[in-house]
Amino acid sequence: MDAGTGPRLAVFDLDGTLVDSQHVIGACMTAAFTAAELPAPPQAEIRRVIGLPLIQCMARLAPAEPPARHAALTESYKEAFFRLRQQPGHEEPLFDGARAALDAIAAAGYLLGIATGKARRGLLAVLERHGLIERFVTLQTADVGPGKPHPEMLHRAMAETGAAPAATVMIGDTSFDMAMARAAGARAVGVAWGYHASEELRDAGAHAIVASFAELPVALRGEKGSVPCA
Repeated sequence: MDAGTGPRLAVFDLDGTLVDSQHVIGACMTAAFTAAELPAPPQAEIRRVIGLPLIQCMARLAPAEPPARHAALTESYKEAFFRLRQQPGHEEPLFDGARAALDAIAAAGYLLGIATGKARRGLLAVLERHGLIERFVTLQTADVGPGKPHPEMLHRAMAETGAAPAATVMIGDTSFDMAMARAAGARAVGVAWGYHASEELRDAGAHAIVASFAELPVALRGEKGSVPCA
């Protein structure tokens, strides 16, 4: 693909890509189901749905429940997350190398963005906690339109920055991220430390998969060593 001479855009997923939030998400999901007097899903099943809009997560985790129940679980999750975020020990740590990779990719001339299944309030809370909010020129969340794997979030990010699909890369840890990138005509780069296995990322259309943040700038250039996929 020819990226042309316009802006280049690197869009990151949040949970499982930039921050390790699985324990927080798991705790809040368990609290929501417990409050609804439903059996809490296994943590492995919860990790499988991270990245989807919250209401879709509930539908997948409780398929026998009606839509109204999914909506109630979603609100209960949000309340649990808000309570947890107020606790002094609350932490959603950055993965090792994340900050340095953001610096290197920005220095290479990329605009930086986020596309996440989190609501905007939750996204802003995480970015502010890590002092990263000024790094990103576009923030896309699933509470203002279709979530992953629908390409709408990437379409909005490209429209806001003026980047063409061929000059845009989506970096994420789930098959939802890879499918979204492909649907939007962007490059799809998977990370191997997140919530879906590398084989799933390949099957979903990843152009490359990286094992560490140190490999990411190379993968964005499409050079040897970027673990290219078919």
